[in-house]
Amino acid sequence: MREGKNKKQPKTREWCRDAIHWKIGNLGLEKNRLMANQQHLALLKQGAVKWIEWRIKNPDIELDLSEAFLSGANLRGAQLQGVNLRHCDLGNAKLIAANLNQANLSLANLCDAALVEACLNSANLTGTYLINALLNDSDLTNANLIGADLTGANLTAADLSSANLVGASLRKAILREANLSGASLSHASVQNAEFINAYLYKVDFQKANLSEAYLNGSYLFKANFTEADLSGTDLRYCNLSYANLTGANLKGAKLRGANLKGTILAGANLAGATMSDDTSQE
Repeated sequence: MREGKNKKQPKTREWCRDAIHWKIGNLGLEKNRLMANQQHLALLKQGAVKWIEWRIKNPDIELDLSEAFLSGANLRGAQLQGVNLRHCDLGNAKLIAANLNQANLSLANLCDAALVEACLNSANLTGTYLINALLNDSDLTNANLIGADLTGANLTAADLSSANLVGASLRKAILREANLSGASLSHASVQNAEFINAYLYKVDFQKANLSEAYLNGSYLFKANFTEADLSGTDLRYCNLSYANLTGANLKGAKLRGANLKGTILAGANLAGATMSDDTSQE
């Protein structure tokens, strides 16, 4: 599906760390950083079993693992709900089935991390680097992903309902059968991403760039695509009924078999778009 595209050099974990330091420096946060509590860090490094036992005995202690270096760590099933992991290096870490509900992972490095079936409900992932991360079947309900970089991430069957992805990068991300109902992706970069058979009810894609993305078979009832770039986007057999495409760029888009009942297309650019007889507008 992606053959023939110009290949760029993959972003390394070192690139992620450098980019994070640059972002923090530009936000004026390089000085006076919060550092990880060394006792908490030592306990975590003893392994998930020891950590869980300690957490059960000390449920009310506020945990601080900010700035910690945990690259490549095996934290499968770790109980890290509500923990401060801000600007933590978790590149290539194993966080499979970990509990990170309401955790602060802002500006953290999670490039290449395995977060399959992880719980990230209401987690703070503002500006977090999740390049090529594995988030299959993860729970990101109500998560804050403003400005996060999910380039190439695998979010197959993930739950991102009501997540905030304003300005996030989802280039070449895989979101097959994912649930993004009520999520906000305005101004997001979603080029070449795969949303095949995804549930996108009332998703806000206002001014997002979805050029060459794959949304075929997806459910886009009442989605907002106002002034979005959908040039060359595959929308075959998707449900766009009552969606708002005012001012959207649909140049060269594939709309064969799409349901356009009640769809608003005022000012939309449909030059070169393919629409056949089985495209429903009734």
